[in-house]
Amino acid sequence: MQRKVQFEVGEFYHIYNRGIDKRKIFFSTGDWIQFQRLLFICNYAGAIKPRTDRTKKLTLHAIRKSRKDKSYVDIVAYTMMPNHFHLLLSEKLEGGITAFMRKLMTSYVMYMNKKYNRTGGLMCRPFRSKHVDSDEYFRWLVTYIHLNPVAQIKSSLKELGVENKKEAQEFLKNYRYSSYKDYFVSDRDESLILSKDISPLDISDLEDIRDMLNEIENASKLDFTLMV
Repeated sequence: MQRKVQFEVGEFYHIYNRGIDKRKIFFSTGDWIQFQRLLFICNYAGAIKPRTDRTKKLTLHAIRKSRKDKSYVDIVAYTMMPNHFHLLLSEKLEGGITAFMRKLMTSYVMYMNKKYNRTGGLMCRPFRSKHVDSDEYFRWLVTYIHLNPVAQIKSSLKELGVENKKEAQEFLKNYRYSSYKDYFVSDRDESLILSKDISPLDISDLEDIRDMLNEIENASKLDFTLMV
């Protein structure tokens, strides 16, 4: 199938995918952690190594020390949800996004099939993509990605009023499966997943939940497809 979006080095892209029939893609804490680590482990231009049993006990800092290959993409932001995920990527090598996503999806599906003695597909194919072709879209996307987990405590972002601001902030500060903690709380081992220095804006300026919601509201007229 010919992909409508043609990836170019140096450009930003919104990459997202979900479970087949909107089914869950994470069934245990270990699954969430595995996928998050694979965002780092699979992002290098070496041979495909879907088995990660040799690295599962290593920190990401320890794994980085043994790296000699270039990374496929820069990961600016991400979030993981029970049945889908969002990534904000910039292509570093020609064909990098396609290679990275192929390695990431293959590694995770093999992990899940082995762990749960299952067969067949887990997520939709092909993965979805949108070119981030404006600063407005970039700001909106960073905001949406980091607010997305709030949907687990509120049925929609529209219901997140000012009165729930503190609740939402506390939830996001303790939500480990996104890049929110790395920008707005403190550095951690998982911060190595990100390339913070290539962002055209200071993402940390958007920490306030009200400011984040305003970013989405101000761009509400743009044709953005949401997936929750």
